Amino acid sequence: MRPQRVPAPPAPRSGDPARVRYLHLVAAARAEAARPDTEQQVADIVRVTVDDEVDTRTFRAIVSDVASTVLR
Repeated sequence: MRPQRVPAPPAPRSGDPARVRYLHLVAAARAEAARPDTEQQVADIVRVTVDDEVDTRTFRAIVSDVASTVLR
């Protein structure tokens, strides 16, 4: 009997601008609702939201943007 192959996980979708925008909006809404006190808390919220779907550079950009809005 041949072993079954497990399909590879999908590649990060940072190249899909619509998906990145959607994740950005969801992260911003979650952060607004949670009212974090620090940028680290914002980063944690964004990390849970994007869940390995964006690259590091995009992740940091989303964190910076959301933190600048939420931590005023």
